[in-house]
Amino acid sequence: GRGGASIYGKQFEDELHPELKFTGAGILAMANAGPDTNGSQFFLTLGPAQWLDGKHSIFGRVCQGMGVLGRLAMVETNAQDRPLD
Repeated sequence: GRGGASIYGKQFEDELHPELKFTGAGILAMANAGPDTNGSQFFLTLGPAQWLDGKHSIFGRVCQGMGVLGRLAMVETNAQDRPLD
């Protein structure tokens, strides 16, 4: 999606915790365009992504249904990362 305003207004501050890391698949976090630019977009990781540590607010982790996440990862996409089907 393209994102938009959150229920808190246009953008809100990061909530970064040094003990929360992008250690593997299934981490749920806020997408942003830089510090304190959180809106309504979020993402799930498909594997470790240490380069995101300290840049995106982590607020959850998949605890059941990792197979569904694996199937989502197999969806073919175009050059703009949009699903082909």
